[in-house]
Amino acid sequence: MSRTPDLKGSSFTLSVLHLSDNNVEQAIHFLQEKVDQAPAFFASAPVVINIDNVEKDVDFKQLKQGIQTAGMIPVGISGSKDKRTQNLASQAGFAVMSASKSPSQAPTQMVPTKVIRTPVRSGQQIYAKDCDLVILNHVSEGAEVIADGSIHIHGTLRGRAIAGASGNTNAVIICNQLNAELMSIAGHYWLTEQFAPELWQQKVMLSLQDDSLKLELLTI
Repeated sequence: MSRTPDLKGSSFTLSVLHLSDNNVEQAIHFLQEKVDQAPAFFASAPVVINIDNVEKDVDFKQLKQGIQTAGMIPVGISGSKDKRTQNLASQAGFAVMSASKSPSQAPTQMVPTKVIRTPVRSGQQIYAKDCDLVILNHVSEGAEVIADGSIHIHGTLRGRAIAGASGNTNAVIICNQLNAELMSIAGHYWLTEQFAPELWQQKVMLSLQDDSLKLELLTI
């Protein structure tokens, strides 16, 4: 029996750059800084441009070229209700995207927690699909742990931890000792320099509250 391609709907976590105006050069400089800060996280990463707050025309061709030069992959635009603007974006090679309007959609069925007992070494990536992730050891610099749910690290986090990868805003990251390169929840992220010095090498919990990340010291 011959097999034919099958086209199915799916969902992915994408970085979204929210523009406040039509200053393309400033936006590209911002993206380049992010790629330089965390190349393993942002290099070749897909990005969507939200233009909901932009009132003037955007040079989409310059924007697309700049995103590619910065090392990211331009996917599409969102936040545009103007057909003319959408046409200009399409002509430059952007997809025109719209956010889902069905928040009542049933959540993904979670599966049992994924437990890793050994150290996660540099260059390794661990992904816990549709579940929480528990690491009973250390996460080395250059390693990456990802979960659609929450992440609990019983050792030192020196690499990158990405929770709520499928958009779960209730996910948290708990680590016994904070030395992270990057921590992210549902697309919101902090890099090393954004962690408060007094929380460095401490037991902490990262959560997402009112669309902003919050890092708390755990004393138990």
